Amino acid sequence: MSENPQDDPIEAAILRLTEAAAEGRSIAPADAAKAADPENHHKRFGHVRQAAIRLAKEGKVSILRKGKPVEDVDTFKGVYRISRPVVSDGAK
Repeated sequence: MSENPQDDPIEAAILRLTEAAAEGRSIAPADAAKAADPENHHKRFGHVRQAAIRLAKEGKVSILRKGKPVEDVDTFKGVYRISRPVVSDGAK
């Protein structure tokens, strides 16, 4: 686990792409994999998932399933997307 996103090209790609995405939009994990390693992106999907989980735990991104933040980033399954942190209605 890296303390600094610049140490991990996949974490850096996730943060860069989510920041560049329009407000309310998300990115596909494949986008981050391709940005970090265009030649071997298909081998990076597991790393993207782990990096997204780390960043979500740090509050830097949200992991979405069916457009909604997952309840537990450690146990979600299936197709997901990554977005800027989603602020709940109760936290202003």
